[in-house]
Amino acid sequence: MSRSTSPRRQFTFAAMGLLGLGCLLAWQALPSGAQRQGTVPVTRADIESSVTALGTLQPRRYVDVGAQASGQIRTLHVEAGDSVRKGQLLVEIDPSTQQARLDAGRFSIDNLKAQLAEQRAQFELANQQLKRQRDLAAAGATRDEDVQAAAAQLKVTQARIDMFLAQIRQAQASLRSDEAELGYTRIYAPMDGTVVAVDAREGQTLNAQQQTPLILRIAKLSPMTVWAQVSEADIGKVKPGMTAYFTTLSGGKRRWNSTVRQILPVPPKPLEQNRQGSGSPVNAASQVVQYTVLLDVDNPDGALMADMTTQVFFVAGHASQVLTVPLAALHGDGERYLARVVDPHGNVVQRQVRTGLSDRLRIEVLEGLNEGEQLLIGATGASGG
Repeated sequence: MSRSTSPRRQFTFAAMGLLGLGCLLAWQALPSGAQRQGTVPVTRADIESSVTALGTLQPRRYVDVGAQASGQIRTLHVEAGDSVRKGQLLVEIDPSTQQARLDAGRFSIDNLKAQLAEQRAQFELANQQLKRQRDLAAAGATRDEDVQAAAAQLKVTQARIDMFLAQIRQAQASLRSDEAELGYTRIYAPMDGTVVAVDAREGQTLNAQQQTPLILRIAKLSPMTVWAQVSEADIGKVKPGMTAYFTTLSGGKRRWNSTVRQILPVPPKPLEQNRQGSGSPVNAASQVVQYTVLLDVDNPDGALMADMTTQVFFVAGHASQVLTVPLAALHGDGERYLARVVDPHGNVVQRQVRTGLSDRLRIEVLEGLNEGEQLLIGATGASGG
């Protein structure tokens, strides 16, 4: 026996079929682009065109303190992180060798002065003998040879006096050098600043004969300098005096404002020469050339420290509360853009748009669009309505 469908169930099936058919017809009535794409509105916003780069912070002013005297470090008066004043005693080197050399120089000068005094006495004696020989010669009581010998002896003693005077001056110059080297055993701060590195320890022996041993580094932590590395593709957009700002990993959302002080004309490291041949497109493309751009910034609170990594933004242009749209909503070659506008009836109209600044996500609209209009975003393929 067959079961017949109830009238209520038949009515339900018919209603569902009509509803589905209506939805299908409504979906087919929409433009083909709007069926599978979203829309975005034209809005007002601030926009900034900038060149980005990574950089490293370094103190602008610093000095490496080294040893000009050889010897063992007896006392190191500072540690890394200490603040120092100009003229403050930093390091003491054992002065035993320098003091002994200084004492020997003084004794040598004393010896030369004693010999000089002896020669001056000989000079007085030779002078008297010459005078006596001349008196005798005037009376005819001596020979000419004796007069000549007395005159020669006087000249010899005078020459010896001049020699000892020269030796004393030379010894005094050496003594001043020894005194200076003794002074080098006490090293003082050449400027105000902070000790940022200590490369020696108490008890370490220094040899300053071949090269100056580095003991520590003193730096002024304000201002600091950002050494930013800008790619070859972007360096033409960066100019001295250009406004810039940067952030650090530890600074959160804080910005430090600055301006470009200098662009170094040579990359920090020369490109390696291609030894397998020149003119290879593959090798040329793999070589990334970066130029160094310097920015200075005050650091009154000490939040910036040496070797911090920074992200730098060189501001090429800025506009406030202008019409903007996402770049994905426009189509073109960078000089001429087209936008697909959805009108209130759901039709898609294609318009030519004149643009301005871009931050690589959004772009400024100068002509062609109005605030609040909806643009299709996504794959192309919409037709005009």
